[in-house]
Amino acid sequence: MLVLGLVYALNIADRYVVSTVLEPIRIEFNLSDTGVGWLTGVSLALFYITVGIPISQLADRSNRRNIVAAAMGLWSLMTAMLGLTQNFWQFLLVRIGVGIGEAGGTPPSTSIIADYFPRDRRAFALTVYALGLPLGAWLGSNVAGQIVDHFHSWRAAFIALGAPGVLFGLIIFLTVREPTRGRFECVDPITEEKTSLGETLRFLWSQRSAWHINAAGTVICLWGWGLMYWTQTFLERNYGLTTAEAGSRLGTIYLWAGIAATLATSAICAMPQMREPKRIAWFLAAITLCSTIPSFVIYWTHSLWVATLMLWIVVPAIYLYVGPTMALLLNFLPCSMRAQGMAISLLTANVANLIVAPLVVGWISDTLAGPLHSNAESLRYALMALSLTGFWAAYHYWTSVRTYAADGERIQLTAATA
Repeated sequence: MLVLGLVYALNIADRYVVSTVLEPIRIEFNLSDTGVGWLTGVSLALFYITVGIPISQLADRSNRRNIVAAAMGLWSLMTAMLGLTQNFWQFLLVRIGVGIGEAGGTPPSTSIIADYFPRDRRAFALTVYALGLPLGAWLGSNVAGQIVDHFHSWRAAFIALGAPGVLFGLIIFLTVREPTRGRFECVDPITEEKTSLGETLRFLWSQRSAWHINAAGTVICLWGWGLMYWTQTFLERNYGLTTAEAGSRLGTIYLWAGIAATLATSAICAMPQMREPKRIAWFLAAITLCSTIPSFVIYWTHSLWVATLMLWIVVPAIYLYVGPTMALLLNFLPCSMRAQGMAISLLTANVANLIVAPLVVGWISDTLAGPLHSNAESLRYALMALSLTGFWAAYHYWTSVRTYAADGERIQLTAATA
């Protein structure tokens, strides 16, 4: 589990380094905010989405460890190669390669973890796995920012963070054990009938709780990660911070607030009274609801001190949802559909995080830049609008509880007839 958590950390680091160097890339390639959103977000997401489903189907039928090892080697190599690109089109093509590699990371990893732990321990296990998120965010923000300022080159950050992952892919192949598939649910995991993507989609749609959980996770990605995608640029434009200064400020928050939130969530999910899934959903709804107003204040205030304080409040809420949401979703899917179900969840999340957020925020910022005579103020207003979507995510968590009993019975019936 710890090795897979490091895989997740390097996956996240490769993404955060892009948001850290967003402004230098935009300036060098002479792009608008919408254009840089296309280059850095959409190019990754389109191929992540396209390749993610076939890879998840393969993961539900073959050795998941080998898929994770190969995927990590590919996306790490492509990340390092971003540091060698010299123009828009070269960056775009290599970024597509990163997306193809990253598509094979999380779905097989979470499927492996689901077969290491029984249902009532998965929220705890996946929350520990999610510790890779704050670690990766710190690497991609703080470390990458320091590298950029030290070498006076955004390209150096990609090379430094991408190269080690190629070796780590080999370590995964040699150390991670492939568990018996469906060992805690399926009557006969070896002979269990394989399911198609269509069957998985229909089953997911029939599970209303799973549908709302997936919707909640998707909107949180739009809200939280969409905001964080642009926050480095926001700090540089509105407060005059350098890449290293903004990256260090954000990286510190990502690391310590993220770790604290993740460990606290792990401890909470391990409590006997929290083993009832609906209590976890209520917990996530409450935290998201209470964090939405502070997320608005981050971009509304003109005080760097106040914005930083609000970030310390909001960032933990963005981190703590990951493990519990994955566990809730996996609990409402049979073992033969887990990798595909997780890939569907990641598909919708990445559409929100890497397509909708970069493009919509970029478009609003570009549209308002003329009337406001400032691309700093226009970005501020765009992010203020996006911050309010946290209320939407809280609604889906709260609503998911209504059908838990019926959906749980359907899972038991599916496992019994497998």
